[in-house]
Order: sequence, then structure tokens, then C-alpha cells
Amino acid sequence: MTHLAYMAIMLTAIVVGVILLRLFQEKLELAWWEKAGIALGGFCGAMIGAKLPFAIYDWDGLLDGTTWFAHGKTIIAGLLGGYFGVELAKWILDIRTKTGDSFVVPVAVSIGIGRWACFVAGCCFGQVCSMPWGVAFPSAPDGGQFLRHPTQIYESIFHLTCAAVFFMLWRKKRFPGQLFKIYLITYMTYRFFTEWLRPEPTFALGLTAYQLAAIPLFAFLIWRDQKPLGATKTEPSIASGSE
Repeated sequence: MTHLAYMAIMLTAIVVGVILLRLFQEKLELAWWEKAGIALGGFCGAMIGAKLPFAIYDWDGLLDGTTWFAHGKTIIAGLLGGYFGVELAKWILDIRTKTGDSFVVPVAVSIGIGRWACFVAGCCFGQVCSMPWGVAFPSAPDGGQFLRHPTQIYESIFHLTCAAVFFMLWRKKRFPGQLFKIYLITYMTYRFFTEWLRPEPTFALGLTAYQLAAIPLFAFLIWRDQKPLGATKTEPSIASGSE
């Protein structure tokens, strides 16, 4: 029953995301093969990125290929992989049009819904806590004996809040061409500070592997675009009713 609920929620997240993407998609003046190239780059980048951290940890599985087909994926690495996959595709196809703004709300809503699938399945739980909203997860190492932070719910609230905020920014044409990058930076910051709520091993300076990797990635995303936020021109969107 849990497996069916997980699949149903994940399917809902995907369907809602696709519908919202069609509603929010900007009217980009691109050929069909350019759009297909961008979509392929984003898809491949997201799939590789989501599995890459697990592949690195499992060196034998990386060499024989089994890791890529096993369970386990990380959302933040998938988002980063999708971002870089799209950028690589645009570089190869010499596309200079900004395409990310219309993806922010659909992606945030999809992740916000999808995190409830993790909650139902009992994965991605947090540290033991004494909070009144703590949840006993039978899948935890203690077998559900102790209450834990429902980090899946925390993250769902975060992404759904982001969806509302970025929808307003999109409607008001604030920071055009930069919204997806701002969303990535915001999520990376959120995850950096909430890593201490998760039962993750720490390494140098008491930081987890994600936190150590997030520091240079965060700096790279800020450094990459030398133009001030809001300075990039974009194609007209359906929010303005422009043709």
C-alpha cells in the first residue's frame, strides 16, 4: 500500500508539473529542434546529476553500471544537473535566449508535492527530536522508537512557498532571466542549513558532503553571470499577454 501511495503521489507531482509548465511556458522564438535540444539537455543533466552522488559513493557500482539503475537520488544534484545540462545544450546550439524563468514555479510545485511521497514512504527523514510535530518512522534505524524531524514536510513547505513567491516575481517581471538561478541558490542555502537536521555523516569542519560541495557551487552560480540581476532581456511571456 505504501509503495502504491508513493507512486500515486509521484505521478501526481509529474502530471501537475507538466500542466503548469505548459501554462507558464514562455513564447520562445526558437525552432522545434532547438527546443528539443534544450529539453534533452535538461532531462539528461537532471538524470545524471540526481544519481551522480550515489555513483561516486559506490565506486564498484559506478564501474559496473549498477548504481545508475539502483534506488537513490538527490533532488538538489538533479536540479543542478538539469541547469548545467540546459546551459550545455544552449552553448552547443548557440542559443542565447534565456529560457529558465518559466520553469521555476512548475519545478517548485512538483518537488513540493513529490516530497509528500518521501514522507509516505518513510525515506529522507530527519534527526531524532523532541518537537510535538515529530514523527516516528518505522523505516528508521530505531524502527520508529523515537520521534524524528519530518524533513520531507519541511522541504515541501519550502518549495511550495518558493512557488508562490517566484510566481509573483514572474508576474511582475522581476529579475528576468535570473529566476531559476535564484531559485537554485535559495534552495542550496536552505539545504545547507537544514543538513544538520538530517542524519548525515560529517567530514571536514563538521560539515556534511553536501555542505562542502555546496560552497563552491554556490560561489560558481553567483560568479557565472557578471550582469546585474534584472539586466537580461527575455522573450515576452504569457503573463503580459504579449504576442
